[in-house]
Amino acid sequence: MENSSAPLKPLLLIAALVLAAHWAFLSWVQPSTSPELNTAITRPFITRTLALPEPVPAVVRPSKPATFQPRSSSLTPEIRTLNAAQDHEKQAQEAIEKIANEATTVTAPPAESATPTPPAPADESLATVAAIEPAAAPPSAPISLPGSLRLKYDIKGEVSGLGYSASGELLWLHDDQTYDARLSVTHFLLGTRSQSSSGQLTPEGLAPKRFGDKVRSEVAAHFERDKGKVIFSANTPSVDLQPGAQDQLSIFMQIASLLAGDPSRYPVGSAFEMQAVGGRDADTWRFTVESEERLALPGGEQATLRIKRPARQVHDITVELWLAPALGYLPARIRLTQTNGNFVDQQLASFGTP
Repeated sequence: MENSSAPLKPLLLIAALVLAAHWAFLSWVQPSTSPELNTAITRPFITRTLALPEPVPAVVRPSKPATFQPRSSSLTPEIRTLNAAQDHEKQAQEAIEKIANEATTVTAPPAESATPTPPAPADESLATVAAIEPAAAPPSAPISLPGSLRLKYDIKGEVSGLGYSASGELLWLHDDQTYDARLSVTHFLLGTRSQSSSGQLTPEGLAPKRFGDKVRSEVAAHFERDKGKVIFSANTPSVDLQPGAQDQLSIFMQIASLLAGDPSRYPVGSAFEMQAVGGRDADTWRFTVESEERLALPGGEQATLRIKRPARQVHDITVELWLAPALGYLPARIRLTQTNGNFVDQQLASFGTP
């Protein structure tokens, strides 16, 4: 064993010296950012001299008159090459600065037909223009209020297939500044249900302040215009007050005032809508002008214009109004129909001054 291992010692010593020489050389050679050099270093060692690539000078292209813009994409390969050769970094920076300076000094020649741009107006000029040309606002619809009137109705209705009869009255009062309205339905067994509305009269028509709905006890809605809200006595959530909002009673007189103001604005087939506030909530009522009809009513014949607000969801009510021009477009007939078929139909029996 001693004789066989003796020849290996010189060989192991030679191998160790060769590895040490290789390690020293690789430690001296710095890795380059060039992919070609990195690949060359990681290949099996070959005895040859390695040289870094010659630095590539920056290419500066002449700019085109009036349309020159620096193109960073064309400079990217050159900049990467210059970054790889750190000893030429200063040369690359100078080339970039030269291109940037050329780009900022090139200006487009003025077009022959171009007109000089007027100077921006001062604040006073803008104020003058705004005063001369104000923003156009849609004109308000003409309003013609019906005179104070008392309308009495004969009422027919049906609940769960059982018919009944009752009497009703609409009292409309105003003094050109404020108004009061009351609609009541009386049944000798069921008692009386009444709705009331009061508020101001404006150039746009009725502006309700309070709406009440009473069967045994009353719930009310208060129009707080300074806050832009409607507040309910039933402690239901308040709602935003929309422009032109009405309650479920004043809406009849508001529609009458609009139609009397300019009937030509509302031909058959036209539609209009407004916010209608009840005792506990509010909704948007959209009416469609359906047809002109002549009705035979308990109080005599009346030429009318029929408008309709259809039900939009379950438990909603279809509202049909027959508005009489002879009464200032106050309703000669009102029919309310629930989705389950229950209805109340009140037809004009008589009318006169309060």
